[in-house]
Amino acid sequence: MRSVLSLLFATATTVLGHGFVQEVVTSSGTYTGYLPYSDPYTSPAPERVIRKIPGNGPVEDLTSIDVQCNGWSSGGAAGSAPAAKLAVAAAGTQVALNWTTWPESHVGPVITYMARAPSDITKWSPGNEAVWFKVAEEGYKNGKWAATDVLTGENNSIARFTIPASLKAGQYLIRSVCHEIIALHSAYAYPGAQFYPSCIQVEVTGSGTETGPSELVAFPGAYTQTTPGIVFDAYKGADYPIPGPAVWTGGAGSPATNAPSSAAASSAAASVTSKAATVVPSSSVLATTSAAAQTSGAASGAASGAASGAAAASSTTSDAVPPSSSSASGTVAQYGQCGGSGYTGPTVSIFSPISLPISH
Repeated sequence: MRSVLSLLFATATTVLGHGFVQEVVTSSGTYTGYLPYSDPYTSPAPERVIRKIPGNGPVEDLTSIDVQCNGWSSGGAAGSAPAAKLAVAAAGTQVALNWTTWPESHVGPVITYMARAPSDITKWSPGNEAVWFKVAEEGYKNGKWAATDVLTGENNSIARFTIPASLKAGQYLIRSVCHEIIALHSAYAYPGAQFYPSCIQVEVTGSGTETGPSELVAFPGAYTQTTPGIVFDAYKGADYPIPGPAVWTGGAGSPATNAPSSAAASSAAASVTSKAATVVPSSSVLATTSAAAQTSGAASGAASGAASGAAAASSTTSDAVPPSSSSASGTVAQYGQCGGSGYTGPTVSIFSPISLPISH
C-alpha cells in the first residue's frame, strides 16, 4: 500500500502544469515516447526511441548538461542516457510530435534542432560538443505564440516539422525534442525561461548528401542568460527574437531566420488556468499510418502517460525510484509554475485523486 500511495503522490504532484512528447509519428510508423510516469515502474522496462526524462517539468539552468535532452543529473542521468530504439523517417518528410496537453499559460517559441551521430546512436551522447543545427522555429505570429498555437487543444497537442530533404542518410538526434519549447511566462528575469527539450533518436533515409550547415552549436553553450529571447517579458508588446542560430533547411543559400515577431500584450496575455496533462490515444489525434510501417518498440495503441500514470497490463512494480520533487522555497510569482529540473520554487499542487492499476 505504501508503494501505491507513494506512486500516486509522485504522479499527481508532477503531472500538472507542464508537458512532454508522448508519441512520435514519422513517414515509417508511430512510436511511443518515453513515459516518465509509467515506464520506470514497468518490468521489463519498455524500449523507446526518446531518451529518458525525469518528468514533465522544465530545465531552467542554461549551464546544465540537462538543457540538452532534459536529463536528470541529480538522478544519475546527466544530459540523458541513450535510448534503445530508433524511429525511421525519410528526409524531406514531416515528423509529428504528440505532446501531452499543454498549459495555455506557457507562452513561447517552438524550436527544433538535429545532430548527426558519428557512430551507433544508442551508445552516443553529444556531451559538450558543437553538433547541433536548427531545422525549424516558430515564435509569435498571427496573434499567437507557437507553444500556444501548436500545442493546445485546437491542434490536438501536435507539433510538426520537416526533415530537410537534402539531409544525408544516417542516425540523428532530434531535439524537442532536440525539439525545444521555451516557456516565457516567467522569463522577465534569469533564471525564468523554462526549457522543455526531448531527444528523439531517428534513422534518416534517403539520397541526400548534406550533413548540415557549417555553423553548429552545443548544449549547453548555445544560449546564455544574455542571449536575446532568453530574458523577455511576454506580456508587453515587443518583437520577440528567437534565440539560436539560423534555420538550416538544406541546399545552397537556404539558411534563414524568421524576422522577429510582434508580441502584442493584449493577445499575449495567457490564461493562468492550466490543463492537466493528458495522454491521448493516437487514433484520435494522429493521421492513420500503415500497420505494416510500424517499427518494433512502437506502441500502436493508446500511449499511457502523465495523466493516467498507468503501466501496461503485463507490467509489475519495479525497484525504480520515482522522480523526486523539489522542496518548497519562497513564494511563486504570477504565472510561475512548480516542478522541473533546476526549479527551486514552491512545489505544492492541488490535484484530483487518480487511480493506478498496479499488479503485485
